[in-house]
Amino acid sequence: MTDANATASRTPFDDGATSEAAPDREELTWELFGQAERELSAQIVASGWMPDLIIAIARGGLIPAGAIGYAIGVKAMGSMNVEFYTGIGETLEEPVILPPLMDASELPGKRVLVVDDVADSGKTLKMVMELLRHQGLDLGGENVQVDARSAVIYRKPRSVFEPDYCWRETDKWINFPWSVLPVITPGSLQG
Repeated sequence: MTDANATASRTPFDDGATSEAAPDREELTWELFGQAERELSAQIVASGWMPDLIIAIARGGLIPAGAIGYAIGVKAMGSMNVEFYTGIGETLEEPVILPPLMDASELPGKRVLVVDDVADSGKTLKMVMELLRHQGLDLGGENVQVDARSAVIYRKPRSVFEPDYCWRETDKWINFPWSVLPVITPGSLQG
């Protein structure tokens, strides 16, 4: 592989948040994120259903899942790495779970909250929830069932999946505070 090809293959993923492609955007600031997570957490507590474990859908769900865990006092956390978006507005045909896989040995009979930042197409959340609710988890050849619910900050009207808990609905492109700045690369460090 040539140096040019090696550099091209390591081009950082850009979700479009820093481009000017869609000027009409939903702006989630850090302060508003704090409010959103408290209100979303209050929805969960008010429902009377409390999770034993929170699973973040990586990457977008990692920060919201951690914030919800702190807000509702749940320390047991896990994550699933799911690839769907491959570029700005470009997706795989269907989402794919990537390694490393989460250790599910402690999940049988547990209440599991799956957290993501947004249900955009809804395909990622739908796939994960169907896996947990209907197929259960494969624990070395044995499938176990879990009581799973989902939470997102945002839901798009076109989403094929309706999360159990949602802070706000929007059809705009969302600028999240953790992904609005350009990716840091060795080239960007040289001024």
